[in-house]
Amino acid sequence: MRITHRLIGAGTIISAGVLAAAISTAAPATSAQSWAPADSAAIHPGTMMYTEGAQCTANFVFTDGSGATYVGYAAHCAGTGSSTDTDGCSTQSLPLGTKVTFNEGGSLIDEGTQVGSGTLAYSSWNTMHSIGETDANTCAYNDLALVKVDAADVSKVNPSIPFWGGPTGIDTDGTAAGDRVWTYGNSSLRAGISVLSPHTGISLGDQAADGGWSHPLYTVSPGIPGDSGSAFVSADGKAIGVLSTLGLAPLPASNNIGDLGKELAYAQAHSGISGLQLVNGTEPFDPVL
Repeated sequence: MRITHRLIGAGTIISAGVLAAAISTAAPATSAQSWAPADSAAIHPGTMMYTEGAQCTANFVFTDGSGATYVGYAAHCAGTGSSTDTDGCSTQSLPLGTKVTFNEGGSLIDEGTQVGSGTLAYSSWNTMHSIGETDANTCAYNDLALVKVDAADVSKVNPSIPFWGGPTGIDTDGTAAGDRVWTYGNSSLRAGISVLSPHTGISLGDQAADGGWSHPLYTVSPGIPGDSGSAFVSADGKAIGVLSTLGLAPLPASNNIGDLGKELAYAQAHSGISGLQLVNGTEPFDPVL
């Protein structure tokens, strides 16, 4: 079993660039679909996801114009390179259609209990590789994949983030140094100690050099391998981004999250999935800590 989390070291060089596609201003989907109750749903933000033995964490739920349901995680979770590969434009990935399972209770010993399954329907890494993306920031930080939930398991899905609730929409303002963030990681390295899954953090401030693609931050406790893909939300419960990398230098033990607005806009432009949009949580956001 592999647990995935990309590592960024001191030798990583990021060039400036901007996203060509505009951030979608479409309103997130509401609860027109009948979702499973939040307190008993088997598939939700924070669920463990396994792809050929690699474990990551679900972030948000999405739908398309046909009513299909998708769960997001990090594109590098389906990558075939090493944990230090950070360029999605050059790193190979598993093909679309690859089976992904939703599990609970996974550990270093086994993958726990499978509670559902789906197929890889979109990968930013596969897409950037195939269309010849050249913008350095997009290649470095666009790290979103979507798994289409099997029809038999859609009734097990709820879009709310455990413990916190939300999301309440998509954040488009970025983060300033000192802004607080909320997340729910579910790495198998935690050995089932669920009290460690919900945690909060502090933004280190957006960096102009990356064009708004990345939000570096510290969390207590830090995100660890297996938390990759986890959802991060702002003080008003809006989706900021997706956990992508663990920084080694110049900010040891920091995490970097890719900007969801930019990642989703890229998927809307290039995935071929019509009507793709984020689904708001059925439970209100409550930053109780």
